[in-house]
Amino acid sequence: MASIATKLVREKAVLEGLGSNGNAVKYLKQDFETLRKQCLQSGTLFKDEEFPACPSALGYRDLGPYSAKTQGIIWKRPSELVPNPQFIEEGATRTDIRQGALGDCWLLAAIASLTLDQEILDRVVPKDQSFQKGYAGIFHFQFWQYGEWVDVVVDDRLPTKNGQLLFLHSEEGNEFWSALLEKAYAKLNGSYEALTGGSTVEGFEDFTGGISESYDLKKAPPNLYQIIQKALRAGSLLGCSIDITSAAETEAITSRKLVKGHAYSVTGAEEVNYHGRPEKLIRIRNPWGEVEWTGAWSDNAPEWNYIDPMQRKALDKKADDGEFWISYSDFQRQFTKLEICNLTPDTLTSNEIHKWGMTLFSGSWRRGATAGGCQNYPATYWTNPQFKIRLDEADDDHQGSVSEPCCTLVMGLMQKNRRRQKRMGEGLLSIGYSIYQIPKELQNQTDVHLSRDFFSRNRPVARSETYVNLREVSSRLHLPQGEYLIVPSTFEPFKDGEFCLRVFSEKEAKAQEIGNSVAANPYEPHVANMDIDNEFKSLFQKLSGEDCEITANELQTILNRVLSKRADIKSDGFNISTCREMISLLDNNGTGTLGLVEFKTLWMKIQKYLEIYKKVDTDYSGTIDAHEMRNALKEAGFTLDNKVQHTIALHYACSKLTIDFDGFVACMIRLETLFKMFQILDKAKRGVVQLTLAEWLCCALV
Repeated sequence: MASIATKLVREKAVLEGLGSNGNAVKYLKQDFETLRKQCLQSGTLFKDEEFPACPSALGYRDLGPYSAKTQGIIWKRPSELVPNPQFIEEGATRTDIRQGALGDCWLLAAIASLTLDQEILDRVVPKDQSFQKGYAGIFHFQFWQYGEWVDVVVDDRLPTKNGQLLFLHSEEGNEFWSALLEKAYAKLNGSYEALTGGSTVEGFEDFTGGISESYDLKKAPPNLYQIIQKALRAGSLLGCSIDITSAAETEAITSRKLVKGHAYSVTGAEEVNYHGRPEKLIRIRNPWGEVEWTGAWSDNAPEWNYIDPMQRKALDKKADDGEFWISYSDFQRQFTKLEICNLTPDTLTSNEIHKWGMTLFSGSWRRGATAGGCQNYPATYWTNPQFKIRLDEADDDHQGSVSEPCCTLVMGLMQKNRRRQKRMGEGLLSIGYSIYQIPKELQNQTDVHLSRDFFSRNRPVARSETYVNLREVSSRLHLPQGEYLIVPSTFEPFKDGEFCLRVFSEKEAKAQEIGNSVAANPYEPHVANMDIDNEFKSLFQKLSGEDCEITANELQTILNRVLSKRADIKSDGFNISTCREMISLLDNNGTGTLGLVEFKTLWMKIQKYLEIYKKVDTDYSGTIDAHEMRNALKEAGFTLDNKVQHTIALHYACSKLTIDFDGFVACMIRLETLFKMFQILDKAKRGVVQLTLAEWLCCALV
């Protein structure tokens, strides 16, 4: 209950601007300015209790407390390492950064690219931080996380061994911004070890809020060099790597000094005149700060002798700093993958720089409610979250035919918080999405999920390439104008996870979540005394006794006696709480019992529930599963969103995700009670209820 209330308060704050870069969420509710002020007033240096300088911050397995790799580690502040520490000295540059004893070269490659754009860097590394003015042992950084910016506070105690920083460090021994940035990112993800292994685009996106694309260099489009140049001019972040075929090849160095399975940054793209013809070059940086390409166009390679001396002076730095030039043709041959994080994705396809329309959905896959798996599981696939997007306006330079103009989309499905869950043995889920064209007769249907029948009759018009266990799957799509349904899913059903779905469109697109409505029109039998036959009246008198009123205990006995005689439905019997709620729903005169008309009304409701229950129980098992519950609720007149569906699965389904008859009836009665209560309290009929604490307690205790 408390978690639901917290989420509601949070959603309201987001609508008011919380989570933007200018109003970032305070991670773990730590406010940098408040904490720094407290430390300055008390004359103490900040110690972060939320990410203490102890073994748990390092890791859990390879960097766990009993690992040989963590023996002898001492946490020290920069002032204990050098006499004059600096946060940033003479500007942050890509050559500042050196990798330490942590397999996070993907992150370092992203940080190196980050330094190429001062405006982007300032968003991640807030200004006015120093080891001199206002120093209190506390620093902060901002990261984009699944649709919102978060501000992460750290102290400046860093892990060292033999007097040297253990992990990321600066080329300049007295500069510490990059080491502290790595620590803040480790805190955000749970530990330093959680940063081991990853894709450069993950860092790119968390530093910018941009959306990424990936290119297989063996199948590169003919204009990829122009795309690279344009992306660099637009401030996009680029990374490249060489795939490995076995674990033994990890960080293996080729004969030309390229490192396999290693993340590099792409930092430049220039054309030179070589022997009278244009030669395309790519500049690449190894975050190790050393080990450079030794082939054509490497430092001091003979090719430099045959270009214009002024151009050579500008490009060929001849330093063993990890940065080197390579011809574009060799780049395609030697490297496997190029990743681009687009800050404004449309700049890659249009000569005019303008912002794309962006839609972001946050959702979840919940076992028994919305974790339907892929199309291989038709019985549950349709219960996955569903989102609708309407494309009314084609691109200015569309790629479709004149008769069927197209709209460009960049779509990314990202799973949340999986890196933090490494500690619990949880890995990345295999995720993907499919897109369906919505026929005209269904275009106005937004209150309930499209059914299993829809997916059995319709095939996707587009989809992510494969289900893959990456943090994000993304692709660039070209679709004709129209309405489309997007279905994100895990490969297997019943896998819990959270996600955000982003849709970038060159023209503004209208989007909404399907099944995000809440409404009720339950079965309400109209019963009058004169309508009740004599046989039922006689039965009621026999069951109710002399007072002609049925109490909760008597109702429990009656219903369970009836249930015990039925072999076609499974039930543990109605409990006394459900029976009391049945009476509360139908007790019109406040006696706490049921009279003849009230009992007849309840009896007709239960008969209706039984009819629905048996209709939905398609395998005649005597129970319904949590996914079938969607159909049952619809038959009973309830329109509920995914959050409520998940809550119902949690409360009424057993560990095997089945719901027996008494649980089903209890759910129906509870829903009717809640809707009826809300309608009574919503006097202005605005869909909003305001209560005092006492009123709220009375409602919740019913």
